[in-house]
Amino acid sequence: MTTPEAPGTGVGGRVGLTALTALAPAVWGTTYIVTTEFLPLGHPLFAALMRALPAGLLALAIVRRPPRGDWWWKAAVLGTLNIGAFFPLLFLTAERLPGGVAATLGATQPIIVAFLVVALLNERWSAWRVVWGVVGLAGIGMVVLGPEATLDPVGVLAGLTGAASMGTGVVLTKRWGRPEGVDDLTLAGWQLTAGGLVLLVPTLLIEGVPVQVDAPALAGYLWLGLIGGLMAYALWFGGIRRLPVTATALLGLLSPLVAAALGALLLDESLTLLQIAGFVLALAAMLAGQITPRTPRRKAPTS
Repeated sequence: MTTPEAPGTGVGGRVGLTALTALAPAVWGTTYIVTTEFLPLGHPLFAALMRALPAGLLALAIVRRPPRGDWWWKAAVLGTLNIGAFFPLLFLTAERLPGGVAATLGATQPIIVAFLVVALLNERWSAWRVVWGVVGLAGIGMVVLGPEATLDPVGVLAGLTGAASMGTGVVLTKRWGRPEGVDDLTLAGWQLTAGGLVLLVPTLLIEGVPVQVDAPALAGYLWLGLIGGLMAYALWFGGIRRLPVTATALLGLLSPLVAAALGALLLDESLTLLQIAGFVLALAAMLAGQITPRTPRRKAPTS
């Protein structure tokens, strides 16, 4: 499950790696339909726990390589930011706001990342990717926002905090890298386990375990844990390591787009011309954000 190395700096290798990394947010886009159609109602924290902890423990059992040294606390911090804190904030946003508003707030993450890379990675400011992040945010808004959109202050704060939490986790994942010899599966296992342990006590205290878990629910938990958790995060962390982090964050726009597309295909939800235009705009922003514009060279002064 380790993401293959991009061969050199070739365009073909970069495109292939970007497409592979994009599978992660595309898979995350299935979370809504799996949760609403297969899982027991009223147990979002339990769903988050099942998405993280079993998959993380499975990865650790496969790789048999626990963190060492300062990676104990680094894995705990990353797991909390990317999973343990992000999931509850995501569900709180969904409870307090219409789904379209929640998705739009989540789409602010690429813009947040564009600012964080300057502060945490000392990268040069990229106005190009900030502009396309704003364009992508507008496109997502066109796809998912409707007349029922309302702004609850607690929900808005939770949505923005959740985007900032995972955005910070993404940037720190890039900054800290990983110990020598540690692959994408191992790093995903560390973070999923740490995030799952953060979720364990709140889940048991607030929700508990569903009274009945039928076969469809079991299949849903397996999909969220093995595909949406372990596989997707291994691909995502592999992409973060090898690709520009702001460009990678823009791939997250695929998640609400896939969710809307599945709603149209499987739940007979119709798409208006405005939503279709938003699809095109968000996809264009995501693709444009993968391009690194060349900085024109300054000509040497002539005597």
